[in-house]
Amino acid sequence: MYGANGYSGSLFARLAVSRGERPVLAGRSLRPVATLANELGLQYRIGPPTPELLDGVEVMVNCAGPFAETAEAAVAACLQAGVHYLDITGELDVFERMFGHDDAARAAGVAMITGAGFDVVPTDCLAALLSAELPGAVALELAFHAPGGLSRGTARTAFAEMGAGAARRVGGELVPTPYGTPSRVVPFPSGPRRVGATRWGDLVTAYRSTGIPDITVYMPLPPGAALAPAFRFGPLRDAARALVRRGGPSAARRAGTGCEAWAEVRDAAGATRWATLSGPNAYALTADASLRAMQRVRAGEVPPGVHTPSAALGADFARTLDGVTVTMG
Repeated sequence: MYGANGYSGSLFARLAVSRGERPVLAGRSLRPVATLANELGLQYRIGPPTPELLDGVEVMVNCAGPFAETAEAAVAACLQAGVHYLDITGELDVFERMFGHDDAARAAGVAMITGAGFDVVPTDCLAALLSAELPGAVALELAFHAPGGLSRGTARTAFAEMGAGAARRVGGELVPTPYGTPSRVVPFPSGPRRVGATRWGDLVTAYRSTGIPDITVYMPLPPGAALAPAFRFGPLRDAARALVRRGGPSAARRAGTGCEAWAEVRDAAGATRWATLSGPNAYALTADASLRAMQRVRAGEVPPGVHTPSAALGADFARTLDGVTVTMG
């Protein structure tokens, strides 16, 4: 598991050990990786992702974000070493690049799942479930709400995504739109919330999973969302990222918060279907989902190539996760 020095990597390692797994921990920073490995009684390796680092490894789980800085090297190492790969990215541009490796992964006999965490398992699975319910759907709207706090890696990635503005999928093409535009009220399981359009991975992954040509993804806008265009300015964005503290939500906060997702599809005649999902804290869901995905890849249940979570593991995969409830309507 790569990125053991990070917040999500640490959660993955601890959950894996609690379920009887013995992952090899890896990362660039000796002290935090070695400390965690010694605490859990695990082997560890230090360095950038290379074929040598992957010696004897069956599946690489990449938890080291921002993934724009780690995914390409990790994928190249896995392809060269013949090692299966999965990550927990939510970065739109990373998803686009990941699917560009599909032919190489098939040729190498390597299975790859991208977005195997909260980004984008809940929304991808809801999209796939609804696409099966309404096969002629031409429009898909998705929304998520995850109020449990951010890790340092997620926060740093969020600054870059906010600076890039929002986007929508229109007629199969990605179209830029101002951050938060359009907006609407969404009926989450906990009640209605106003949300705005964002730049989210499902604009790539849900399109891959369903083929639906028009897709919009929404989220409740954070405080200061009106300042999002300022983060296009590189020095300001870098300064803000440098101020983000290490770590993430405490165990108490994770235990006391959950996540929600909503989805709706519409066909050309105006027929609609909807679904909602409620679950545990987004970071707890990420650790659970990525660990279960890793186990299924290792068991040979996922064919070679680059896959979305629902394409690799089935639209019902989200329902198998701890504390997750899916409602269809």
